Amino acid sequence: EYGYSLGDPNMLIIWEAQFGDFANAGQVYFDQFIASAQKKWGRSSGLVCLLPHGYEGMGPEHSSARIERFLQLCADENMEIVNPTTPAQMFHLLRRQMLRSFRKPLIVFTPKSLLRHPMATSSVADLVDRGFQRIIDEQELDGVSPAQADSVLLCSGKIYYDLIKHREESEKNGCPVVRIEQLYPFPEPEVRALLERYPNAEFSWVQEEPQNNGAWWFVSDW
Repeated sequence: EYGYSLGDPNMLIIWEAQFGDFANAGQVYFDQFIASAQKKWGRSSGLVCLLPHGYEGMGPEHSSARIERFLQLCADENMEIVNPTTPAQMFHLLRRQMLRSFRKPLIVFTPKSLLRHPMATSSVADLVDRGFQRIIDEQELDGVSPAQADSVLLCSGKIYYDLIKHREESEKNGCPVVRIEQLYPFPEPEVRALLERYPNAEFSWVQEEPQNNGAWWFVSDW
């Protein structure tokens, strides 16, 4: 698939691992070619890698596609790391990949539980009127203005739906939950805008992975 993406850059080439950790066997290709070929040889690839990721009770080989490992390979905008949470986001992500005038490898973390999650849906307007959103902020909170919010949760991926469910059960509707859909290149302008939107809030990062896994060490630097 990597060679095919070089030979026909106008074709959408997708490699999907049945389990996230199946990428382990191809780690040398990620290191030596996918993450570094543009810098070393000036060869650009638009290869898309779909890696199942999510602590969903399917066992260790299914649970982790090693977000932290791929983020460690990122530098000089050599590839993109995304963790989309809606069908519209996935649609616009793949569409954006082909409409661009350049090619970058795209690593997509795809929790399988979102294929059947009742909240992971998109409207026609989401598909037609919008593009890919690097972060998704909450536009409305029950009776609470952004200036009144004292706590904001940042997360990435399917844990967003777990947080929303817990918020509904605990009736703490004044705590916004913001999704970081694109981890690299990090959406710094959008995150800085969040700080201005919620001037009195304390920001916290939430993830389902252990602290030394996932995106925490990467996000904390920002």
